[in-house]
Amino acid sequence: MARIVAITNQKGGVGKTTTAVNLAASLASLGRRVLLIDMDPQGNATTGAGVDKQGLERTVYHLLIQAADLATVRVRAGAGDFDLLPANRDLAGAEVELVDAGNREFRLKAALAPALAEYDLVLIDCPPALNLLTVNALTCADAVMIPMQCEYFAIEGLADLVNTIKKIKARLNPGLVIDGVVRVMFDNRNTLAQNVSDQLKAHFGAKVFDTVVPRNVRLAEAPSHGLPALQYDRASRGAQAYLSMARELIEKGKAHG
Repeated sequence: MARIVAITNQKGGVGKTTTAVNLAASLASLGRRVLLIDMDPQGNATTGAGVDKQGLERTVYHLLIQAADLATVRVRAGAGDFDLLPANRDLAGAEVELVDAGNREFRLKAALAPALAEYDLVLIDCPPALNLLTVNALTCADAVMIPMQCEYFAIEGLADLVNTIKKIKARLNPGLVIDGVVRVMFDNRNTLAQNVSDQLKAHFGAKVFDTVVPRNVRLAEAPSHGLPALQYDRASRGAQAYLSMARELIEKGKAHG
């Protein structure tokens, strides 16, 4: 049965999508059966996985409003050897249409249930907001990964996110745990980054992933080619960092049984 991991942070531009796409590709390269779900109306994870979001007939939007099932929405990533539930701007309409819907927080969970035996890991790329899309992701997830830049404002936002996760756990998903915090776009020449990293380790302890993802040009270039970094430049520091992170995530999954 698949373990579902939501990759989320209420702050934008902190590497959620980069982490989701590259982790999916890295896990697949290590022999895991992976499904990546794009829950952001910007559809960047869809593009980064090599799928044309403009040409899609069915997306996560149709799944959430129950106009399609998973089998008709699911596509194969253009690169990376994993499956994808894609998204585009249509997804922005789901919140409005689900306002008065029954079990609206559980739509994604219900849609995924029939296919969980087909995968080892399901990764969800969440939007940078606490909205109904994020709530759906957190309600069906077993665990949360939080990508973080090591800067002052990121620490401030982290406290809010942890409180949000606690509320979801109390009200909708008692089994939800924080798998860990991942340090991304890290510049080890920056004293502030080192200080924030130390604060994270002091507060979260073993929940901070050992792997640190550096600022890396090849990692930044890869999405414009519709490729995960592993397919764009396997030898790059960014690609190697996500391979290491994938191994850590697998070990954490084993620890949780």
